[in-house]
Amino acid sequence: MSQAVTVHNLVKRYKEVLALDHFNLEINEGEIFGLLGPNGSGKTTTINCILSLLKFDKGEIKVFGKDMKPDSYELKSRIGVVMQNVAVFDELTVYDNIDYFCGLYVKDKNIRKQYVNEAIEFVGLEDYVRFLPKKLSGGLLRRLNIACGIAHKPKLIFFDEPTVAVDPQSRNKILEGIVKLNKEGATIIYTSHYMEEVEQICTRILIMDKGRSVAVGTKDELKKMIKNTETISVYVQELDEAVLSDIKELPHVYDVKYASNLLEIKYSGGQHNLVRVLDYFKQNEISFGKVYSEHPTLNDVFLEITGKELRD
Repeated sequence: MSQAVTVHNLVKRYKEVLALDHFNLEINEGEIFGLLGPNGSGKTTTINCILSLLKFDKGEIKVFGKDMKPDSYELKSRIGVVMQNVAVFDELTVYDNIDYFCGLYVKDKNIRKQYVNEAIEFVGLEDYVRFLPKKLSGGLLRRLNIACGIAHKPKLIFFDEPTVAVDPQSRNKILEGIVKLNKEGATIIYTSHYMEEVEQICTRILIMDKGRSVAVGTKDELKKMIKNTETISVYVQELDEAVLSDIKELPHVYDVKYASNLLEIKYSGGQHNLVRVLDYFKQNEISFGKVYSEHPTLNDVFLEITGKELRD
């Protein structure tokens, strides 16, 4: 499979701070690739290095098989960028903003007009083409930002926190749009602190921390990297130590907690774990209430791999 982005042995220092520590990354064409990490992990530095907006100390970066350099204008014309901070001109209308950014890459006026109108339709801004940005809601402004980044029909698109501070309807519209762009042939690099979004749309995910890649794979592959594979919660009254000891001996159980009538059983591997618990209760004539079985989320994986301490 052809690779859209290859980063090999990338090192970047800010004086005494090592921002990227021999970082490696491979993104295949046609992927929606999630790039995750705590604050200060090196995500933004990585993106800026890939875009050749930032010099690095060591390493190699290729985009579509070619070396990425500050003067790689042909490569840059195939890239779209939608950053977290909305970057549009306040004095230009919605239409003129999109036309300006598209015009940086598309000089033919007729083709540009077609592309601009298609971008407006794509993000659903047909009713707002004459509006100035200050008249738009947060969600509409985010959609304008996306239109400006994708109007020239790039083959590689960076989305950095595109759904920050928008309502659920706008978030859903943005995510649907990203998936549609991918189906139309664009490779997507997506960063977000909303793990449910990444889990929903990304085909592969890399988690980085302290400038290094610490885990990479599909969401299912990442979930297999952590100890907990299932948590069963049961509301039950008056469990004695003998019963708790028996439950701890059930196959694949590695932790049992019981407090305020809530029994929590954690598993590492195994199938039919819930059936075994319920069979045990039935055989020992133990009455119980609500039962929940939960499998780890991407958020659980992220916290176990990168730790739970607060980051700046």
